[in-house]
Amino acid sequence: MVQQLQQAGYQALFAGGCVRDELLGRVPADYDIATSAKPKELKPLFRRCNFFGASFGVVEVLGPRGDDGEWLKVQVATFRTDGTYSDGRRPDAVVFSSPEHDAARRDFTINGLFFDPVTQCVIDFVGGRTDLEARVLRAIGDPSLRFAEDKLRLMRAARMAARFELTIDPATGEAIRAMAAQIRVVSTERIAEELRKMFENEHRVRGVELLRDFGLLKEVLPESKAAPDLVRATLRALTTPKFPVVLLAVCTGAPAASFQGAVQRLKLSNEERDCILWLAKYRTALDNAPELPRSKLFPILAHAGSRDLVALAFADATAQEVAPAGANFCAAILRNTPQIDLNPPPLLTGDDLQTMGLKPGKEFKTILETIRDLQLDEELLTGDQARGKVRDLARL
Repeated sequence: MVQQLQQAGYQALFAGGCVRDELLGRVPADYDIATSAKPKELKPLFRRCNFFGASFGVVEVLGPRGDDGEWLKVQVATFRTDGTYSDGRRPDAVVFSSPEHDAARRDFTINGLFFDPVTQCVIDFVGGRTDLEARVLRAIGDPSLRFAEDKLRLMRAARMAARFELTIDPATGEAIRAMAAQIRVVSTERIAEELRKMFENEHRVRGVELLRDFGLLKEVLPESKAAPDLVRATLRALTTPKFPVVLLAVCTGAPAASFQGAVQRLKLSNEERDCILWLAKYRTALDNAPELPRSKLFPILAHAGSRDLVALAFADATAQEVAPAGANFCAAILRNTPQIDLNPPPLLTGDDLQTMGLKPGKEFKTILETIRDLQLDEELLTGDQARGKVRDLARL
């Protein structure tokens, strides 16, 4: 696409994160192109375009389908200078400009690089390549202005410094610390997505530490009040990168009830919400697992989140320097016990009780729960035995 644009007489360069990743020896997740071509000038050059961001100079160009059947999507943006950011997220207006001005509007120097794949030349107007080699994350220009344009950049700085193992430039760090409370103006959905990216990354421990050091963690996750050393140890012992589990680890020590407010505030998906609330409810349930009857333990282990719960229990015990006996015991059960044995078909159902002459009600439910517990504890093995027990319980 770059070559096609250049052949048509326009400037065109790879821009931003893909250049950074290539210089770091990483495979870019996607490629962005910056060009002197205006959105309306792209239409004759490419067959399939989406113009949803054309007012900001951004057009999505669809390339050939990949092996997975998905279209290759490349964002092609006109070189621009941004106007004011009255909503703290997007510019109110843009002015098409030059590569130099386009680089100057970006967030961090390592994201302000261009690369010409035709000449194999890196183009750097902001010192990004030097900072990348020095392993420094630095805001472009005045850090306070860059963060004022989009307050989410405060969190992005911590995540990117952690992800790429960079040191944050002192002036940039001072601006983050001074403006930390302003992260509250960012939509909770965007904050949640930034947390998700940080927590699922292998460098999550440092990411969380940076959020704490700069005063951001208390703003976005006030439920995280445990001592930093305990949180750090819990995160390091965690064996899964799943967002709900990491969130529980970051909020070690928080009351289970507090997570109801957290999931509502962050507007998480139903799946994430249910997972977090279930994990919070049963977080300490496995501490004495070897002593629990099967009727108490197996319903927990039959749940879809049981392996995440075991991982959390292991991390909690390890961080507290306690032998993870309960977690290891449950892990062995999960390895060696088929799901059908953890959650076998019930010996009796409500229809069976009605056939025996019982009417639905409070006692009805109690009898079913009692029969189920006795079944899981292997005190009842057949339907006939279960019906006999019902007769004793209901005095039929």
